[in-house]
Amino acid sequence: MLNNIGPMGFIIIAIVILVLFGRGKISGIMGEVGKGITSFRKGMDEGRREIDDTNAAAARDVTPSEERDRV
Repeated sequence: MLNNIGPMGFIIIAIVILVLFGRGKISGIMGEVGKGITSFRKGMDEGRREIDDTNAAAARDVTPSEERDRV
């Protein structure tokens, strides 16, 4: 469906959105979208760091499980 929209179609859509919402409202919406993207990236980095920490902790413990149970 979006394959049929050319550059002129995107310009017309942008103008209609600007007229409907106004410059101030669009600016506020884009600010919120930016905050959402930043929060998402921060969450992804924290999750990746947590997984790396878990893997590093598992890699440090190299004793076989039988010896660990005896100690």
